[in-house]
This record gives sequence, C-alpha cells and structure tokens, in this order.
Amino acid sequence: MSADFAAALLATDGRCPPGLTCWNGSAPEKRFAVYRNNVVVGLVDALADSFPVTQTLVGEDFFRAMAREFVRRTPPRSPVLALYGEGFAEFVEGFPPAAGLPYLADVARLELLRVRSFHAADARPVTQQHLDRLLADQAALPQARFALHPALFVLTSAHAVVSLWAAHQSESAALQLAGLDTTQAEAALVCRHQLEVGIYRIGPGAAGFITALQQDANLSAAAEQALTTDADVDLTATLGLLLQAGAIVGITHPRRTHP
Repeated sequence: MSADFAAALLATDGRCPPGLTCWNGSAPEKRFAVYRNNVVVGLVDALADSFPVTQTLVGEDFFRAMAREFVRRTPPRSPVLALYGEGFAEFVEGFPPAAGLPYLADVARLELLRVRSFHAADARPVTQQHLDRLLADQAALPQARFALHPALFVLTSAHAVVSLWAAHQSESAALQLAGLDTTQAEAALVCRHQLEVGIYRIGPGAAGFITALQQDANLSAAAEQALTTDADVDLTATLGLLLQAGAIVGITHPRRTHP
C-alpha cells in the first residue's frame, strides 16, 4: 500500500492510490491532487535551495519546470530533503531544453558537492607543526600518505564552473559574467572548514594531486600524477591550500603517524 501511495504522489495521470477514501464519502481525487501538488512543490523548493546558481542561470520558471520533471522521475530516497539532488546534474545534462548551456550540469555538480561537503562528517585537521615535522624528514617524505577530510571533494570540468559560481556570490554578478569565457576548463576544490564550505579554483595538476592523495597514493606517486597532468604545478602551494582549508586530517609514513 505504501509503495502504491508513493507512486501515485508523483504520477502524472491524476490517479489516486487504490483504496483511498474520504471520511465524508466524497471523491478523493481533488483532495489527493492538492496533496500531490504540495509534495511536488516541496521537493522542487528543496532543489532550488540546493542549486541556487543553477536556478539563476536559467531563470526561476525554467528551473522549476525542469526540477518538476526531475522530481517525477527521481523521487527522494531519504527523508532528509537537504540531501535530495543526487542525479540532478546528470538529468540536467540530458535535458534537451538545457542543451544550449553546456556548463549547466557541471555547475549543478559543483553545487551538489557543496551540499555534500556541508553535511559530511567532521574531522580534526593536523597542525602546521605536524606538517613541518614531516617535511623536515626528507628521507621519509616521499612515502608519506595524507588522510583528507571527508568533506573534501574535487571536480574537474571543461567549463568555467568555479568562475560562474563565484560570480553569483556577489552583487556585481552581471559585471563579472560580462567578460567570462565559459569554455575555459576549471577544477574546483570543495572543502568544509568548521562550518564554512569553501570552493577554490585549482589547476589540473593540483586536482590530479589531490585526487591521488584521496585514493591513498603516497606523496611521491601523487606528485608524479600531478606533474604528468601539469608540469608547472606548484605542489608546495597545493599542500598549503589543503592545510589552509583544514583538509589534511592525518599523515602517515613508515617512521611516524600523526592523527
């Protein structure tokens, strides 16, 4: 019965779930239609809260029509509406009316990572002293492994997604967007430090380096991967950014471990 009820809530044919009745014996279709509309509107509102820049880029009416279609195809799997939106970027990517904005799906991906980062588990970052101690041990340094914050994510895009997102964080968005080349590839580092989620534009080498560290590569292997992508990558600056963002939560190597 519950499965039938849930399916009827997002049905487009106006049908009611089987066995539904009204207390006064009247037809339940109109009452259920109001309830259905409230549910759909609530889910669309949740998407608008999670993807504000995506909505701004296409306009509220377009976004809500697109989101309504997504809601009908992809009902939430969790009662936590703040986490609703998995698969929305992929839906946007295949939504024909949005084909003229090829960067839109990646902007949605970035905004979803921001939501996931905010709600990720907490972890205590290492101190500068811990990192300095490791850097002083040159023999062990290449084998060091870095545990990164569970709220850290990396996104690489063929479009200027970080610049697009950043432009909409200020009142001068129109001015910043005027000369923006949206075809410029960008990578983003997303990480929460305390209660603030930061979005940083990073180069392709830095993105490869951080991704390799996330996959448990040691420092030497991660550096090799980064240099393969970008021979000019500044790994010292990248480590500094990770430290600044509170993204390094553990360092291990054969001689020493820092929680």
